[in-house]
Amino acid sequence: MLTIPAIDLLNGKAVRLHKGSYEEVTVYDESPVNQARKFKEAGFKHIHVVDLNGAKEGKFINLPHIKEIIDKLEISVQTGGGIRTFEDVEMLLNAGLSKVICSSMAIKNEEDWLKALANYPEKMILGMDLKDGKIAYSGWLETAEESVESFLNRMIEHGLQEVLCTDISKDGTLSGPNFELYENLQKQFTDIKLIASGGVSSLEDLNILNEANIDAVVVGKAYYESRISLEEMAEFNR
Repeated sequence: MLTIPAIDLLNGKAVRLHKGSYEEVTVYDESPVNQARKFKEAGFKHIHVVDLNGAKEGKFINLPHIKEIIDKLEISVQTGGGIRTFEDVEMLLNAGLSKVICSSMAIKNEEDWLKALANYPEKMILGMDLKDGKIAYSGWLETAEESVESFLNRMIEHGLQEVLCTDISKDGTLSGPNFELYENLQKQFTDIKLIASGGVSSLEDLNILNEANIDAVVVGKAYYESRISLEEMAEFNR
């Protein structure tokens, strides 16, 4: 199982939100490059970066910081937050991002999402945020009527290869992942790579996900709150 350390960017700083609330912000590092350097020095070659300004405003305010991470550290970065159109996807890939995560766009602008999926199948990740078993979008304020199973099956037919799934109720809570959710998705959709996100609180959580053959997991708050060390996370990548 690949462990992917996360950096959430807000106004150029590395932060974490509690359950997605912009009112509950903790700043962990004033310098995103400094934080990413720690990941690289620990042996990580690929990191997860979320542009929280982009997610809220649809403007890629933090792109210069992401480019600085890529250019200075020569590290692979996947990013999400505020991606609305096919042009946004192309702009981010041209800026050097290795993979692009689309959430609301896949629901609200399916035409452009499918175009991106057709043109860059290996670089597109579906960001599937689940709220009470339904796909949530627009800052988790709305939920889609189509079932998770129906939506994923349609996307697989269009070439979807990778899904980053977040249980919103677990995000940033350090209460443990929704193991049952990830195990069921892994067993049901064997053709796609599944990245688990949300709730990881301990080394034991990582061991359980690993034993369940989950492909990858994003780790954020557990590292920043010193629940898991970078060395412990990196062991899964060897």
